[in-house]
Amino acid sequence: MLTIWGRINSHNVKKVVWLAEEMGLAYDRHDVGGAFGMDEAYRALNPNALIPTIEDDGFLLWESNAILRYLAATHGGEAFYPADPRARASADRWMDWNFTWADVIRPIFFQLIRTAPDKRDADLLARSVARAADLSAILDDVLGRQRWLSGEAFGIGDIPVAAYANTWFQLPVERPSRPHLERWYAGLQARAPFRDVVMIPLS
Repeated sequence: MLTIWGRINSHNVKKVVWLAEEMGLAYDRHDVGGAFGMDEAYRALNPNALIPTIEDDGFLLWESNAILRYLAATHGGEAFYPADPRARASADRWMDWNFTWADVIRPIFFQLIRTAPDKRDADLLARSVARAADLSAILDDVLGRQRWLSGEAFGIGDIPVAAYANTWFQLPVERPSRPHLERWYAGLQARAPFRDVVMIPLS
């Protein structure tokens, strides 16, 4: 059975659990990190002292996007990891682009969810919201030309971006209208694993 270590309110853990649910994989998840702490036994599994980490039939792996690629390649088949290099790379790019997206969503999340109102940095918050709004236009553009970030079918290229897009849509900020992005987000919400794993209260 697949073992996943990491607390479920982590964006990176959500990504891995969501994919496991999409593929119908049996897994055992252990809360690690944040309020749950991180003992030496876990640090021996992951020298970075970060989450998530998985074990699959004796194979240990950390780094969430590497985990997504591994699970898709070994358990997902063509539906999640196309054999065609161009189709795979086209979806793959969004997994790497997500670092840009996450870097501007994260300060908004920390300011509004994990920082007391009297301690918030209003300038940082305003800059981050403006930058996220700009980046959302990139997503809206590509989603105006194809149904999913992965192409015409949902795939792993959608998962990292969607984990942070959900935060973007849940946070109490003013967002510009992005009709194609909103259509994509509605499509994500129609997927039970996304609702159950990703759309939990922000904490």
